[in-house]
Amino acid sequence: MDLQSLAVILRAALSHNPDERKAAEESLNQFQYAPQHLVRLLQIIVDANCDLAVRQFASIHFKNFVAKNWSPNDPGEISKISQSDKDMVRQNILVFVAQVPPILRVQLGECLKTIISFDYPEQWPGLLHWVKHNLQDQQVFGALFVLRILSRKYEFKSDDERTPVHLIIEETFVHLLNIFNKLIQIGSPSVDMAELIKLICKIFWSSIYLEIPKQLYDVNVFNAWMVLFLNILERPVPLEGQPTDPEQRKLWGWWKVKKWTVHILNRLYTRFGDTRLQNSESKAFAQMFTKTYAGKILECHLNLLNVIRTGGYLPDRVINLILQYLSNSVSKSSMYQLLQPRLDVLLFEIIFPLMCFNDNDQKLWDEDPHEYVRKGYDIIEDLYSPRTASMDFVSELVRKRGKENLQKFINFIVEILRRYDEAPLDQKPYRQKDGALLAIGALCDRLKQTEPYKSELERMLVQHVFPEFRSPAGHLRAKAAWVAGQYAHIDFTDQNNFRTALHSVVAGLCDPELPVRVDSVFALRSFVEASKDLVEIRPILPQLLDEFFKLMNEVENEDLVFTLETIVDKFGEEMAPYALGLCQNLASAFWRCLSTAEADEEGDDPGGALAAVGCLRAISTILESVSRLPHLFVNIEPILLPIMRRMLTTDGQEVFEEVLEIVSYMTFFSPTISLEMWSLWPLMVEALADWAIDFFSNILVPLDNYISRGTAHFLTCKDPDYQQSLWNMVSTIMADQNLEDGDIEPAPKLIEVVLQNCKGKVDHWVEPYLRISIERLRRTGKPYLKCLLIQVVANALYYNPALALNILHGIGVTTEIFGLWFQLLQQVKKSGVRANFRREHDKKVCCLGLTSLLSLPADQLPAEALGRIFRAGLELLVAYKDQVAEAAKEDEAEDDDDMDGFQTDDEDDVGDGSDNEMGAEEEEDGDEADSIKLQKLAAQAKAFRPNDSDDDDSDDDYSDDDELQSPIDEVDPFVFFVDTIKGLQASDPLRFQNLSQTLEFQYQALANGVAQHAEQRRAEIEKEKIEKASSVAAVT
Repeated sequence: MDLQSLAVILRAALSHNPDERKAAEESLNQFQYAPQHLVRLLQIIVDANCDLAVRQFASIHFKNFVAKNWSPNDPGEISKISQSDKDMVRQNILVFVAQVPPILRVQLGECLKTIISFDYPEQWPGLLHWVKHNLQDQQVFGALFVLRILSRKYEFKSDDERTPVHLIIEETFVHLLNIFNKLIQIGSPSVDMAELIKLICKIFWSSIYLEIPKQLYDVNVFNAWMVLFLNILERPVPLEGQPTDPEQRKLWGWWKVKKWTVHILNRLYTRFGDTRLQNSESKAFAQMFTKTYAGKILECHLNLLNVIRTGGYLPDRVINLILQYLSNSVSKSSMYQLLQPRLDVLLFEIIFPLMCFNDNDQKLWDEDPHEYVRKGYDIIEDLYSPRTASMDFVSELVRKRGKENLQKFINFIVEILRRYDEAPLDQKPYRQKDGALLAIGALCDRLKQTEPYKSELERMLVQHVFPEFRSPAGHLRAKAAWVAGQYAHIDFTDQNNFRTALHSVVAGLCDPELPVRVDSVFALRSFVEASKDLVEIRPILPQLLDEFFKLMNEVENEDLVFTLETIVDKFGEEMAPYALGLCQNLASAFWRCLSTAEADEEGDDPGGALAAVGCLRAISTILESVSRLPHLFVNIEPILLPIMRRMLTTDGQEVFEEVLEIVSYMTFFSPTISLEMWSLWPLMVEALADWAIDFFSNILVPLDNYISRGTAHFLTCKDPDYQQSLWNMVSTIMADQNLEDGDIEPAPKLIEVVLQNCKGKVDHWVEPYLRISIERLRRTGKPYLKCLLIQVVANALYYNPALALNILHGIGVTTEIFGLWFQLLQQVKKSGVRANFRREHDKKVCCLGLTSLLSLPADQLPAEALGRIFRAGLELLVAYKDQVAEAAKEDEAEDDDDMDGFQTDDEDDVGDGSDNEMGAEEEEDGDEADSIKLQKLAAQAKAFRPNDSDDDDSDDDYSDDDELQSPIDEVDPFVFFVDTIKGLQASDPLRFQNLSQTLEFQYQALANGVAQHAEQRRAEIEKEKIEKASSVAAVT
């Protein structure tokens, strides 16, 4: 396609006529891989005679094409852009990047970022020479623009990946310094000069982000840079040309230069100015920086902040960065000494006013309360907020220098409160009161621990916070709710005060002002956590939930969902009447949040996505709370099915773990697994094959539920064929040589689920599963996976010992497998503990597998093998008995600790899962939800688990808590062993006699002990059955 034809198509792509647009886009797609297409696009972009709208569309198309096709994704893939076209683009893009308008330069800059990322230095060795040459020529802006992109490539690189940056610095920094010096000396510099200085600052920032370049260890060179940075820091920003609009003003070139200068000096101070650094060269640099520059920077920063006192302008980000520098100075004695003379002015005339409600807050509150709420709960906003930085400074000051400053600051706050109380109603300083309450809330951790303040907190709340729940100023009502929440966990001497605070916060849910309602919800969570009983909340629960969902319809805020989770968790099964409505509302909220997140293409507002995750997490909490009421799941299922169906595809990658947890609950607690729920199986298997291998442990849980709770359907259904589907998935994963051992651990666990739940019904699958397990075993390095694969053999033997043994003989691996099995059983660590099969479950599976062999006749199990297996079985049973006894002892100790914990605030057990873990061990007939929850926790832990080492105890975290219910739970290994031996004795007395006579004394003693324990267990099991039957009869 020639240049003119391409321009016509690009113009048509901007047409208001949808048919013309579509035809143009199809033409572009058709010719995009044609030779010279990319070059012609670039020609149109740089053609000043061409319509700017067409050039802009061409630049976006150019950027997207380069991003997608410049470098093939797969190593063997052929590039869709010819080498000659690439060379032509590289030669010309550098020349024109500085000449095109800014709206096009942005797009070309993104292209350069992509090209440099893939091509420099190997495919584009001449780039650095071009930059160096043009830094000394007339193309300074273009060279700086390109150098900024080049340096940014290495900003976060470390070690060997950082090597190219050393040459970049060596070749360019001397020229940068020279340009910087000349620009600083210009008397009345234009804003264009600011753009050049800003680029130099950004290049310097990227170059020093992770380490100080060796050139800067030269004191003279570093000083030359610091003189220039300090000049920028001290020099007033030109008044002429400053925009009047606040949003435009902070983006103005000279303020950007000021921001980047402060940013750089902060980085040098916080990362490289620490004299405690161990490396001698780094330590010397830190000492030099602290002695020569840190104090001077502090003085400049204080002078800059002083502008605020006189009503001058300073961008929020600059204030924030300066306060970060000051916070870091508090703990350093030399810097604190410099700060002290000006500390009172800083604290009371600069920082406290920054903490107060201001005109901008009021404007946003009135004009866009939703944005006010979003900013207030956005952690990204905190990075730029002067108010957050002010709170951090005060907190750091009282934490590190509390002896000199806490009392002084509290006295100041008390005086503010006194003046407020004494002022007439029409003259009350509402904004100062707001700042005072913010300070009290920010210091809550310190005040709750320090006398005399600790004993005065309740009185402070009653006197200064409670009245503001009725304040005419909405921001004070919101702040009262927030502060009350901060102190909800204190020990109230008068419970009426706790009730007053709680009811005031609940009343805030109906406040006419949206920010008050949101802050009240946030505070409510603390009161629910702190409630020693639920008497105060129970009567108003329906009202609370109604207000919640009204608010969730207005605001997408994850803190709303956190509070709802807390309420659900606290009330447990009492939430049953509301469970259906809660799930309906949360599902609706989820779809709204998802829609918001999808509309936010730039990802500027993560609030929608976070709230969506929160909705799913809250649904899981509800399902857990009603887990002993399976009939509810039948009604909840249709509400959640659309979410599960969609989010188990690639659309749900960001919430996949949360959705899998919901699927796990639905397949475990529903009375039966419906056909609609079965329709999710293929989605999970497809995701696992495509992209979800990291979630294999999470997918294991619902697949286990399908097989164990829907065994008949799993075995009989042929469309789809679930048995074949499982085999395809497991065999593919276990045969994949690119997967690490840790990635495939759930695969042998799934084989175990099949063999244990389908005993006697899947004979035709035993050999394929054994073959694939043995093949993987031969190239497995990780001990834990070796054990899991051996356990597949053990499960096959328990499934059908004669069949499994014949298969092993047929493959020709019997000696090899049993040799490895016994070797793994005998290995111990330096501490003396067993190195392998360390969970109770592992030992039990091995016991059942080996014991099953003992039932085989003499022609299938020779005397020598019989004796060895008998001895190994005895040793395993003893080890199993000891481990069970030790676990019981630990549970008893934990139960004692748990009872002690009931005397503490409920906040201690929120979110950590520790109490639930104890509960799962403590009550076999209790809430089975804990087993699923623990499975999830185990899966999460696995994701962060380091590679195991034979010399440490890292396998200890493979505890039995990560096991779901299994058919072998009902099989006692001691009883099974003794019954098998009795069967041997009855069927072949001579063989049994020979076995007994060849046993060493120690094994005879073990055998007697095991026999006695088996009878004891038999009696215990019988007793448990009788008690269970009695309890069921009593209920009915």
